[in-house]
Amino acid sequence: MSGCTLCPRACRVDRGAGQRGVCGERDTVRAARAALHFWEEPCISGEGGSGAVFFSGCALRCVYCQNAAISRGGVGAEISSQRLREIFFSLIEQGAENINLVTPSHFAPQIAEALQGGLPVPVVYNCAGYETVETLRRLDGLVDVYLPDFKYADPALAAAYSNAADYPAVAVAALKEMYRQTGAQVFDSRGMLIKGVQVRHLVLPGHLENTYGVIDAFSALFPHGEAGFSLMSQFTPTDACKHFPALCRRLTQEEYERAVDYMYLCGIENGFVQELSSAKEEYTPPFDLTGL
Repeated sequence: MSGCTLCPRACRVDRGAGQRGVCGERDTVRAARAALHFWEEPCISGEGGSGAVFFSGCALRCVYCQNAAISRGGVGAEISSQRLREIFFSLIEQGAENINLVTPSHFAPQIAEALQGGLPVPVVYNCAGYETVETLRRLDGLVDVYLPDFKYADPALAAAYSNAADYPAVAVAALKEMYRQTGAQVFDSRGMLIKGVQVRHLVLPGHLENTYGVIDAFSALFPHGEAGFSLMSQFTPTDACKHFPALCRRLTQEEYERAVDYMYLCGIENGFVQELSSAKEEYTPPFDLTGL
């Protein structure tokens, strides 16, 4: 963990010596919650729930982050790689359909260690899409399902809201590597996703052109439905959004319908859409160290 380059920020701090990276974390894994989670796509949550482990810290730090309490708020408990593996099996005993690693990138080496020996359920890598190919390759053979965001096609928007003008290019390269590892989606007899890539895009109010760009890029990457696409309407303004006028409101019905229409116009049929009622604060779980 010295000279850290796990994420595209490549801040090169010595996390092993106690320095904090852009992600806000040292070299010891910290997490804020480990519990069954029922608010993912139906093919991820299923009936038993997804065994979600929410890791503390994040290198992207979007101004509209719904998990700000853990991404940059300092909430979390330190756990060893051995304890992390024990948590995985505890969730499986509770009936978890899979193990869902939420915002895991900056702890990739420790997570890879905890996954050695495999698990009896699929492993889901739930990330912001801002990943280096090199870090993803550390996980080759350990991750079954990639569940990345594809937030921006517009570099200027990525710079304004996530301080990451390189996001579009980084995300496209990451998606290619994810697909190289998993191949096309595979579902079991119950319709649960057990292998493949499921891409998410959160529609931002006032920025439909960005959504159209993301849909165009996704369609070019996966022209035959090799990956799934989730068009999300659940944007909810946060306190930090007050400095960004366009983000001080929720989506309108017209905005989301236009996004859905464009998705279908581009031939994307393998995926999910949401009701506008999905934009609720209660869908963010309590980060109270449950299950750690």
